[in-house]
Amino acid sequence: MGTTSKALSLLRLFSGSQPEIGLTELSRQSGMNKATVYRLMSDLAEYGFVEQVGADRMYRIGPGVMRLAVLRETSVPLRSIAKEHVSALAEEIGETTHVSQVSGDELSTLTYAYSTKHGTRVTMEDAERLPFHATSSGLSVLAYSNAALVDSILSKPLDKRTPQTIVDPQQIRDELKRISLRGHAESVSGFEQDVHSVAAPIFAGGATVCGALAIAAPVGRVNGALRSRMIAAVQERARMITEMMGGAMPVSPDSA
Repeated sequence: MGTTSKALSLLRLFSGSQPEIGLTELSRQSGMNKATVYRLMSDLAEYGFVEQVGADRMYRIGPGVMRLAVLRETSVPLRSIAKEHVSALAEEIGETTHVSQVSGDELSTLTYAYSTKHGTRVTMEDAERLPFHATSSGLSVLAYSNAALVDSILSKPLDKRTPQTIVDPQQIRDELKRISLRGHAESVSGFEQDVHSVAAPIFAGGATVCGALAIAAPVGRVNGALRSRMIAAVQERARMITEMMGGAMPVSPDSA
């Protein structure tokens, strides 16, 4: 792993549940020695990608990352476009709704909304990293991704998040074929126990998949009627977001 890759891997350790990390913990989680971590973090700090705060000098994401995020949003405004649809869909269906975005070989939450209808709901985390193989969002993206990305994801060890998580690459490939035909993916307790989610892909710049729109609900609330509504609504809203992004939904063999 080169110097740049090592530095970027350190940035990936930060998350909504772990916004500040100390040197010792960075070393432990990355598997790099403290001297290497310190040197890399010092380089990142010089360019504003991280900063140190507090008496214990914990690291957190710096303004340099935010500047790049703003530039990204300006050129590809998925968050701005999706936000209105996510909020409307959450109220329409009465369940948690979110949009995730692809970045290289990662998928992470971009924006989400909760419904006011239920006190018990599926909760999300800002910029939460979502495993491709275990989530409806990830599966819907993989189903329309190029073979290189699919091969890269499935060639790595797949984390069995719950007893229901499918980790067999061939089973996943078979499911991806089915998803590409029907236009949506489902996951029942694949990522989080007792959560039923439905997702549809979002496309930008033609037929290039850039993310997914998903609805997630407690398993106990998803009866046949709600499931049908979730599927229809997520596909329709994903189509609307895709059109606003200048993308195009692929035509399945069944509808051609």
